[in-house]
Amino acid sequence: MSERFDEIISRTGTFCTQWDYTEDRFGEKDIIPFSISDMDFQSPPEILHAIKERTNHGVFGYTRWNHHSFKASISGWYKERFSAHIEDDWIVYSPSVIYTISKLIELLTEEEDAIVMQLPAYDAFFNQIKTSKRELLKNNLIYKEGKYHLDYDDLENKLAYRKTKVLLLCNPHNPTGRVWTKEELVKIIELCECHDVKVISDDIHMDVVYDGHSYTPVTSVTKNLDNVYVCTSASKTFNTPGLGGSYAFIPNEKIREQFLNVIKFQDGLSSASIFGILAIMEGYQHAAYWVDELKSYLYNNMKMVKDFIDRELPDLKFTMPESTYLAWIDCSGLNKTSSELQNSLVQNGKVGIMSGDVYGAEQGPFLRMNIGCPEAKVLEGLKRLKLSIDLL
Repeated sequence: MSERFDEIISRTGTFCTQWDYTEDRFGEKDIIPFSISDMDFQSPPEILHAIKERTNHGVFGYTRWNHHSFKASISGWYKERFSAHIEDDWIVYSPSVIYTISKLIELLTEEEDAIVMQLPAYDAFFNQIKTSKRELLKNNLIYKEGKYHLDYDDLENKLAYRKTKVLLLCNPHNPTGRVWTKEELVKIIELCECHDVKVISDDIHMDVVYDGHSYTPVTSVTKNLDNVYVCTSASKTFNTPGLGGSYAFIPNEKIREQFLNVIKFQDGLSSASIFGILAIMEGYQHAAYWVDELKSYLYNNMKMVKDFIDRELPDLKFTMPESTYLAWIDCSGLNKTSSELQNSLVQNGKVGIMSGDVYGAEQGPFLRMNIGCPEAKVLEGLKRLKLSIDLL
């Protein structure tokens, strides 16, 4: 039912980060954005109905997350969608994935310890590592014929460094759209276990994986569960980041108790948003069909990007991603700098597309274009991209 995703819904004037605050990222107000990772679609009707019912109830007191209904909705989703076994006891609530990663870094490492990360990478990771006073070790992905591959030799060298304590993984990978295969994950885990390095995996894009590829949580590829941590959320899946809330899998009982103590007693953040909790439970229990429809629509959007670039922009290269609604576009054939490209996009095309420099792309320039929106917006963005390049 593409009609539900074709609908144009104005988000301006709603305090929307992507639409109302483009000046923060691009220096201009009147541009069409394809930036921050949320979508321009309404959430599933089951979630909207549950929120309306709860709003009509009218009492918004403190909300408990630590109960069977919440945890069973998550473990049931993993069983049905990914054939993955998740113990209810592993599951903890967190205000956000970034918060979870930050606290796990604090619990698993000391200042000046090293954290390994594949580049390019989600930009928030850089700031997390820097502000926590940890050392970043870059494990650059190998870019070959439009696809990214792991550099195992370099990875092992970085893991063997005496200060390395954590590998910060992103699966599926933002911004490249790779989904690490089970075989790749097994190899990663083996290397980490060999060098006694913990794995923190950000899996927030897990539900948008296209046909021919499959997502596997790291908890499914190791027997040593004490050393793996999965941080994720339903917010990307159902377009609900504004409702708050995420969750994590922490099989290590000692670290799990420490995390729960920090979130409750130190940071005072263990009381959840009722709307965030409802969105997770309703989405996972009743909206699997909606996710399947969403993936089909997003894939068609990606195909539109591919066809347009191949036909209209021969100096650009775009490989269909394995996951996410983030189109990672290779603009190196333009022989222009990222600054020159961004200036033309904003000034000439009046379009906001994220620069690959933000994510540490070194082969560039690249663009990361969010296509989680109606087809008409994607097409308009592509036309503006072409105009921007024509006027470079």
